[in-house]
Amino acid sequence: MLSYASGVSEQPLLGETIGANLERTVARFGEREALVDVAAGRRWTYAELDADVNRLARGLLARGVERGDRVGIWAPNCAEWVITQYATAKVGAILVNVNPAYRTHELRYVAEQSGLRLLISAESFKTSDYRAMVSEIGFGEVVYLGSPEFDGLFIDGEPPDMSALAFDDPINIQYTSGTTGFPKGATLSHHNILNNGYFVGELVNYTERDRICLPVPLYHCFGMVMGNLAATSHGACIVLPAPGFDPAATLAAVAAERCTSLYGVPTMFIAELGRPDFGDYDLSTLRTGIMAGSPCPVEVMKRVVAEMNMSEVAICYGMTETSPVSTMTRPDDTLARRTETVGRVMPHLESEVVDPDSGRPVPHGEPGELCTRGYSVMLGYWNQAEATAEAIDAARWMHTGDLATMDDEGYVNIVGRIKDLVIRGGENVYPREVEEFLYTHPDIADVQVIGVPDAKYGEELMAWVVMRPGATPLTAEAVQQFCGGRLTHYKVPRYVHVVDGFPMTVTGKVRKVEMRERAVGILGLEDAAAIRNA
Repeated sequence: MLSYASGVSEQPLLGETIGANLERTVARFGEREALVDVAAGRRWTYAELDADVNRLARGLLARGVERGDRVGIWAPNCAEWVITQYATAKVGAILVNVNPAYRTHELRYVAEQSGLRLLISAESFKTSDYRAMVSEIGFGEVVYLGSPEFDGLFIDGEPPDMSALAFDDPINIQYTSGTTGFPKGATLSHHNILNNGYFVGELVNYTERDRICLPVPLYHCFGMVMGNLAATSHGACIVLPAPGFDPAATLAAVAAERCTSLYGVPTMFIAELGRPDFGDYDLSTLRTGIMAGSPCPVEVMKRVVAEMNMSEVAICYGMTETSPVSTMTRPDDTLARRTETVGRVMPHLESEVVDPDSGRPVPHGEPGELCTRGYSVMLGYWNQAEATAEAIDAARWMHTGDLATMDDEGYVNIVGRIKDLVIRGGENVYPREVEEFLYTHPDIADVQVIGVPDAKYGEELMAWVVMRPGATPLTAEAVQQFCGGRLTHYKVPRYVHVVDGFPMTVTGKVRKVEMRERAVGILGLEDAAAIRNA
């Protein structure tokens, strides 16, 4: 048997726009609670949420935003993020998700590459002064949350006319780190993300009685698709515990809001379970949730099920380019299946594991590249046709770059990566992007970045650096200072290793596999602090 599977479902795909789907939910569950912003002490019913969405949509239209225009959102988790997501969908504008951790280097690129028409931004978050960074790059069309100008975007009147919108229209651009050194804008349609959110909700049995705690970032598919769209397509309630992840705030929100579902990457669950007052929180209302972003340790999963009352917790696998979920475990899967695999193919999708060289499916149990096909595959990378063609083949298979196996029952196990992708705490980092940035350092002649094992984040970045002649060897602290304010924190190397050259193949390619092996040996034999300055 070859490693191919298709997702059978009695539930048809939703052939409608996000705005139309929200209105159907409002008609059914208008008086039920839709959104709770715990930190701000605000809450909305579905009727109230839809009213604010319509008012903001009218304000965007009045400002001249049209179908297809790109509108950026740069903010931590808050109610305004959610309202903007649905308002842009009703206008037909393309929402551009800007990572709250971005610095000027990344913000300028995203604004220019996407052709932003308007940026809706927070004033600041944590150590990030958004207003100062926007000013530094000279971007003028910006409205700040909480300002009179933003409040003025909410205009009363008739609901926006959505008759010209089509569910295959692009509606969202999410930037992923690129192997070419620059992020690529995965362009997603109503059909892509609405259906993916809906079927994620179906597989964890969401109804209007569910309340979903979302400590995961909304700028990522995990929050805005698996969270928001899964909730609104089922009439469930979105609970935002805090602007950024806070384990105590998350547990308190679950208890106070009687949440039935909790999301997180494994490091989030580890932080919650590790709190000394963990036992003080009433988590008895939980039944399910989603763990995704990076592989889940078996012992962590066991504790989540046993100590957090999440007997039906699911594991999801995917990528932004597939809206994002391609495979998922089911509530009746064994604990072994939920920890040793990433589940089976999603409804209405196809998965196959192919030989990377021939492109043909491999037999069950043999490793190969995991590919996904179906409604969830992105429209393409924004204005990057060549990169799109490299990722999506002529038969519309999305090539993930992940090495996987598929067993006789269709369960998929991720065994490695073809690409050099590093997953640090659930965040995807392509080393090439970091390398391109570090090349701008005046003392660096050459640099290679790899991922090394880390107990807390799964992986950490390590930069191997060749210095320019006469330059003083760089320390990790010096590299981190150079990156500060210009590169997102999780892309900043923790370790710096100064070398005369890199291990190479006979054809002149850098052997990153050998570099990782050496790094593991160095980290195991010497103190981590010494490695940072080695």
